[in-house]
Amino acid sequence: MAKLKISGVSKAYGATVALSRGDLELQAGEVHVLIGSNGSGKSTLCKIVAGSVRPDKGEVLLDGKPVTMSGPRASKALGIGIFYQELSLAARRTVEENICLPDLPMKGPFVDRKTLSERAARYIALFDGVTGEGFSPDATVDILRADQRQLVEIMKTLASEASILIFDEPTSALDRAQVDRFFQILTRLKQEGRAIVFISHRMDEIFSIGDQVTVLRDGATIGTSRIADTNAQEIVRMMVGEEPAIAAQAQTSSAASGPVALRLANLSGAGFSDIGFEVRQGEILGLGGLHGQGQSSVLRALFGAGAVTSGDVSLEGASYRPHDPRAAIRAGLAYVSGDRGRDGVIQGRPILENVTPIHFLRNRLRLASPASLKRKATPAVEALKTKFASFAHPIGSLSGGNQQKIVIARWLIDRPKVLLLDDPTKGIDLSAKADLFALVRTLAAEGMAIVLYSSEDAELLSNSDRILVFNGGRITRELTGAERTRFNLYEAAYEAA
Repeated sequence: MAKLKISGVSKAYGATVALSRGDLELQAGEVHVLIGSNGSGKSTLCKIVAGSVRPDKGEVLLDGKPVTMSGPRASKALGIGIFYQELSLAARRTVEENICLPDLPMKGPFVDRKTLSERAARYIALFDGVTGEGFSPDATVDILRADQRQLVEIMKTLASEASILIFDEPTSALDRAQVDRFFQILTRLKQEGRAIVFISHRMDEIFSIGDQVTVLRDGATIGTSRIADTNAQEIVRMMVGEEPAIAAQAQTSSAASGPVALRLANLSGAGFSDIGFEVRQGEILGLGGLHGQGQSSVLRALFGAGAVTSGDVSLEGASYRPHDPRAAIRAGLAYVSGDRGRDGVIQGRPILENVTPIHFLRNRLRLASPASLKRKATPAVEALKTKFASFAHPIGSLSGGNQQKIVIARWLIDRPKVLLLDDPTKGIDLSAKADLFALVRTLAAEGMAIVLYSSEDAELLSNSDRILVFNGGRITRELTGAERTRFNLYEAAYEAA
């Protein structure tokens, strides 16, 4: 009998279907791997089991009996513990307080500090020797490195002593020694009869620790295999839904043959290392791979918004040192972020003020009449088919897609040499995406050099001349011509770093 059985579970948020058919059978004494692309439904399935998301329909059986996960407390009472991909730590609390936070030992109305320290020490000791400098029971979480915070979250999950443990990408920030120690712990827990769900994007980890693997694609469970009976290529085929032989039929693309507009050599910085590539005038260079593998970090660093520790950059043959966004703008670089709330929109201000700040900066303007600014801005906003009543209306009066069009239009009043697109269509509708990419292709045809990172594979495959696949902060593969297929993109993204 399965320890946990999930059948036909679904969840939708309005018109967005996060999970259409989730099925999973988890046995005691096994590590069951869940794998799938971003947005395939893995995290939603786990959150349903953990009680933090209520399913619209479907059945959950625990030891053969139907159960309802009415909330995280109910799930915990049933013996389920979860490590969330988004860490749930209290930043100003100590390591030992965070480990015991879900079940603080009390002595009357006060926390039993002695018992708390003794309990936390058991889980800290499991990672003795790999926690790194500055890690201690009384250190507050806000001063820890990303890998150390992730270890605290793992320790907190282990401290639940749950019979079913769910780990949603627990190794994403860990180094090799920390991963090895964590896998030793999982192996021991498996031998004790615990049932473990493990989500990872790293193919080497899947084959190192897993017993079974379940693949999700587009919100549905595609199938389950024994790890010993499958291989990496078969898993990728299930994730993508196409065969390698079919991939070879893809249409080729002719990359631009213009002069080199931007060249990087051995560029390293926060989140990436030893990056080298060039992009030519008239070329759209795609950056692919799983989310958070260094693509955005490289783009932000080129724009002077992230640190560069070593390496060389040249812009149209001249040496360029990215050190701040103002210098980047004046050198001819443009940067469009998909996070328009953080990096784009000036909230509470009129559309005209949102579309013209780069024009002011590049031309060192102090004063300009609204009429002249409108004349300058109109061709740019019209090129993107932006819908708005007047330039005097506040930016907040526009839809998300039209707000993003305004953010992009501000870079087109004075044409840049290189356009850096950092997941620019995040959160906008299909019509706005179509308008954006139609313009991107037009700009490339007119000779602009464009570097595009997108978390949507279809956008990269449809619009890039070449794709550089990132894995672990490095470029691991280049896809050109007929190689630019979804299968090859996934295979490169999920291969062992």
